[in-house]
Amino acid sequence: MSAHNPLLHPSPLPFGLPDYAAVTADDYLPAFAAAFAQHRDEVDRIATNPDAPSFENTMLALEESGEVLGRVASTFYTIASADATDAVQGIEEALAPQMSAHHDAIELDERLFGRVRSLHETVGSLDLSDEQRYLIERRFREMSRAGAGLGDTEKQRLTAVNERLAVLTTTFEKNLLADTNDLAVVFDSAAELDGLNEGQLSSAARAASDRGLDGRYVVTLPLFTGHPYLATLTRRESRRRIFDASRVRGRRDGGHDNRPVLIEIVRLRAERAALLGYASHAAYVTDDETAGSPAAVHDLLRRLAAPAARNARAEREALRTVSADDAVEVEAHDWAFYTEKLRQAEFDLDTAALRPWFEAERVLRDGVFFAAEKLYGITMQERTDLTAYHADARVFEVTDADGSELGLFILDLYTRDTKRGGAWMNSIVTQSAVRGTSPVVVNNLNVSRPAPGQPTLLSLDEVTTLFHEFGHALHGLFATVTYPSFAGTAVFRDFVEFPSQVNEMWIFWPEVLSNYALHHETGEPLPADVVEKLSSTETFNQGFSTSEYLAASWIDQAWHSLSASESAGDIDVAAFEAAALADIGLDEPAVPPRYSSTYFAHVFSGGYSAGYYSYIWSEVLDADTVEWFRESGGLTRENGDRFRTRLLGVGGSKDPLAAYRDFRGRAAEIAPLLKRRGLEG
Repeated sequence: MSAHNPLLHPSPLPFGLPDYAAVTADDYLPAFAAAFAQHRDEVDRIATNPDAPSFENTMLALEESGEVLGRVASTFYTIASADATDAVQGIEEALAPQMSAHHDAIELDERLFGRVRSLHETVGSLDLSDEQRYLIERRFREMSRAGAGLGDTEKQRLTAVNERLAVLTTTFEKNLLADTNDLAVVFDSAAELDGLNEGQLSSAARAASDRGLDGRYVVTLPLFTGHPYLATLTRRESRRRIFDASRVRGRRDGGHDNRPVLIEIVRLRAERAALLGYASHAAYVTDDETAGSPAAVHDLLRRLAAPAARNARAEREALRTVSADDAVEVEAHDWAFYTEKLRQAEFDLDTAALRPWFEAERVLRDGVFFAAEKLYGITMQERTDLTAYHADARVFEVTDADGSELGLFILDLYTRDTKRGGAWMNSIVTQSAVRGTSPVVVNNLNVSRPAPGQPTLLSLDEVTTLFHEFGHALHGLFATVTYPSFAGTAVFRDFVEFPSQVNEMWIFWPEVLSNYALHHETGEPLPADVVEKLSSTETFNQGFSTSEYLAASWIDQAWHSLSASESAGDIDVAAFEAAALADIGLDEPAVPPRYSSTYFAHVFSGGYSAGYYSYIWSEVLDADTVEWFRESGGLTRENGDRFRTRLLGVGGSKDPLAAYRDFRGRAAEIAPLLKRRGLEG
């Protein structure tokens, strides 16, 4: 291990924050090579231990192994998603098959699996804590599902499939980032962007200037199908250009075409599932989630799709009443624009006009942080002396209610060409008693940066995203476990969105809203009648919102419910999507899926394959929990401590539904979700 490579040694910075300033791109691959070798040596010593398997010499030893590799990987993959320069992308492509091969070499090790299996078979007779028993159960299940019990021939093929999938998912993300940048829409004049406010125009002008297009305007594309600007742009042709650019990403002939990439991903995932004894990739994934099976997922999605589609059709008819003067049929690129017109007509409410009350810094400090302080007693102090991986990324130290140090929170707010789309949370360091580590968590958003001197004014959707992602951050900060495998947000995929969705409830909580929703120039609070109107429009346009989400979820399920034989033939991506949407009754052209296959990063380059349903699945728990908070007094330390201790704090060390029942006193009920989304009856 080189003494000159900073990645191979603990960081000297507080909480183990990587010293990114000391790291160069050339350090990563040698560090990974050394960390791979060290981890293999550690695991080999465990696997060849002549002593009978025990919790200490097998499970604890496994939890203590791989610390250097984990540190190198978390340091690198944080910038791979948030600052993917050409050099970083090259490293990621080289690493993809190596990481896969290393993972398989450990998970498929027959000697290691034999020791874990022996402990699993005798766990009832061992003197262990509940967390230790659960660790054995989870490790045995994970290795079994990875293929540790297969024969040598099947293992060889499984390893090859996994390595190829690692390359393909990396390629999918690289293609999407490049095509999203290439398809940013260039406008020659401000007149073409009529309807945007001064801050939005300044962002478009700055984006153009960054591309050497001074005097013009560039509208960059978010990850999802639509665009926030579609709600206010008065020129229909401008709306159409932005929408069409978004929809064509990853499906143009040429270097960034994701169609062959995703089809190969689907085929290999189906083949892998068959090797592991499952009918489909969806069956494989859901078998180890709270859902349990694709049938349970499909039942929920179909149950919600019919009323959502019905509501969307009614909403489209209502939109015709405000579009009549333009003598146009409401199409997908018109929906947001006419929805805002209808909202104004019915409720005298213009959500785009709310931006002056949502200045980013005030929303962050007096909204997001304020709610967390009231609920959990934590405080957030910016550490300008600490530098993260990019100049935009700000570091905050988190202090617990008793004055003890809890960890670090990093916020990376603005969009840039080297950052992947969407918003996400990740951990650079996770808490673990075994390793003596404290959490360092990151929130990434993609807010347009205004011109110098201009304030960052957020849309209501962006405010929601900020609260949502901080809910993930709280989960990562509060999880208090012994073993690294259970740290942070290491819970079932269809449970992980639950804490973040719950955190959204504080956006309109009176005590919180009145503290942050102040006009950035006058300091005037958001008018009370506007607050009342926002509350009264909770189910407004929910037919569209629910339908676009369910459509994407069904596309994900359709691809990943294919068997190996079904995925082997020629597949036309557009035709496959169309058939899937018709099957569930969500084939309304004016309500396209929130993500289409070729730019569906969640499932083809992220961790949500066959799992995009997780958002609505978790929302059942979320809506039920919001009811509990309202019934129990809302924003109080007592409520926060209960939610933190019984849910957020357990991390992955307990079955999540058991943790929910412990918190709520019963299983979740679906009625609050149906009411929230206007799907009753």
